[in-house]
Amino acid sequence: MPDKVTAVDKEASSPLITQQRQRLVTKDGHCTLWGPGAQGGPTPWLLYLQDMWGTLVALRWRWVLLAFCASFLAHWLLFACLWYLLAHLNGDLEVDHDHPPDNHIVCVKHITSFTAAFSFSLETQLTIGYGTMFPSGDCPGAIALLAVQMLLGLMLEAVVTGAFVAKIAMPKKRAIAIQFSPRAVVGQHEGEACLMFRATNMLHRPLVDTHISAVLYQDRGDQALHQTSVEFHLDRLRGLPCPFFIFPLTFYHPLNEYSPLYPALREGNPAHFELVVFLSAAQEGTGESCQKRTSYLRGEIEFDHRFAGILRLDAQGHYKVNMGNSGRVLPDTARTREDSDKAFVVQVNGDGSDRKE
Repeated sequence: MPDKVTAVDKEASSPLITQQRQRLVTKDGHCTLWGPGAQGGPTPWLLYLQDMWGTLVALRWRWVLLAFCASFLAHWLLFACLWYLLAHLNGDLEVDHDHPPDNHIVCVKHITSFTAAFSFSLETQLTIGYGTMFPSGDCPGAIALLAVQMLLGLMLEAVVTGAFVAKIAMPKKRAIAIQFSPRAVVGQHEGEACLMFRATNMLHRPLVDTHISAVLYQDRGDQALHQTSVEFHLDRLRGLPCPFFIFPLTFYHPLNEYSPLYPALREGNPAHFELVVFLSAAQEGTGESCQKRTSYLRGEIEFDHRFAGILRLDAQGHYKVNMGNSGRVLPDTARTREDSDKAFVVQVNGDGSDRKE
């Protein structure tokens, strides 16, 4: 690999270059791009209302709990008003419910105020049934209103329960346990210069069918973002998915003349770019797919460095993971710019051992 690829000009890699533009994807995977109507125009509430289920599931827990409480309170208040209106229209508010006139049928016993109507609405929805207030079978309006409240109440409970279950089982919650190295490195891997980053599964539950994809976003001065696919490999698997993700994995991309990163990392090239990495995997127990994202700017790439070793063998021959080294990078002292013909370090994926070539 020529020295001009690995020897990046210090001024070009200075933080000032990366601070001229906000990143598209944060380090923890959130997109910072403003959507249509979110800035400088009206918010498209109609679109959110049309996708009510997706909006509800995507809300934060605090808003979901607020929506849960508000929806039930609104439901109880609405039918409390309807029960009170029924009692008013039927003349139940002016009669003695214990000894009503012979020609008067009380629709709901002991609804003599709005407070009593709210209490009856609450008891009806939650099927508490204390026994004091009850609808009369001889009042068709009461039976019809009772049926409507129960049907709408069951629908509301189904939606709220489903939203709670969906939020608890969201695949992105599993993706929180996937961590990327905060910095990428350019070093030697199997005899060629490569851009590498590390991904770590923080839980003991393995992930299967792990795919890595990356997109290089470049602003070439024409007010457009140009996207280029960047292929990353894992050891000798090449383009195949990793079948078992339980220990930290180091993914690499060869930096040669065919690499889209080759011109972006060349010496003296100050052009802004952002490398966004996507890791998709399936959960072993449920088969649900989850995705974790991160991004790397020019100032977050270390040249002539390697990742510290993370796997070791104990006295009983068991593999142990040193999580303190998951994102730690070390200078690649075996590879120097002055003497590129000397032995270089090969980072064997996972164990961090050094091998001479």
